[in-house]
Amino acid sequence: MLRRTAMGLALAMVISGCTAPVKQQQVNAQYSLPLVKSRTVAVSIPRDVPPPPQTLQDFRPQVVSPTVIRRALLDEHQRWVGTPYVLGGTTHRGIDCSALMQHVFGEAFSFELPRTTEEQVLEGSRVTETNLKAGDLVFFRPPGPYNHVGVYVGDGYFLHASASQGVKLSRLDNVYWKRYYWQARRPVERTQLAQRVMLASEG
Repeated sequence: MLRRTAMGLALAMVISGCTAPVKQQQVNAQYSLPLVKSRTVAVSIPRDVPPPPQTLQDFRPQVVSPTVIRRALLDEHQRWVGTPYVLGGTTHRGIDCSALMQHVFGEAFSFELPRTTEEQVLEGSRVTETNLKAGDLVFFRPPGPYNHVGVYVGDGYFLHASASQGVKLSRLDNVYWKRYYWQARRPVERTQLAQRVMLASEG
């Protein structure tokens, strides 16, 4: 009888010894599972990965104002005004009309124009003089072997590299420029041009 009781106690201890860890494991599992998940998520997202680069397609400003284009062109005027005209020049020491357009569009709009007037006149779509908007290229055929190009700023003014006075703003209705006006081109649609101003300023 004593032996039977001792065996019963021993069995109860064995059973309780197996049952307690199982319950404890269940409790541990209940509270540790979220911690394991949290650690896994944290590890799966590298902290040192840079954000994807911003592109024109990704960039969607809430408001696109045409005045943004004009402001950017006037900023370019301030940057280049007074630079002397030098045929073939591409720097502040001297620049020609088509090289100025390359710089203006590259700096203000992050847009690459071809180098020569003959190539630039093939860019984008043609627009009438009455429909000119800021950012349109304006072309002239003055006397001599070379055509001339500038960019319309608005209110009748265009920015260009004048052969006699260097980089300046001139009026389209000036007698000289009105006489030799040829055509205008819109190399980039205006909404996209305004978006490019934002991207250029970000860069």
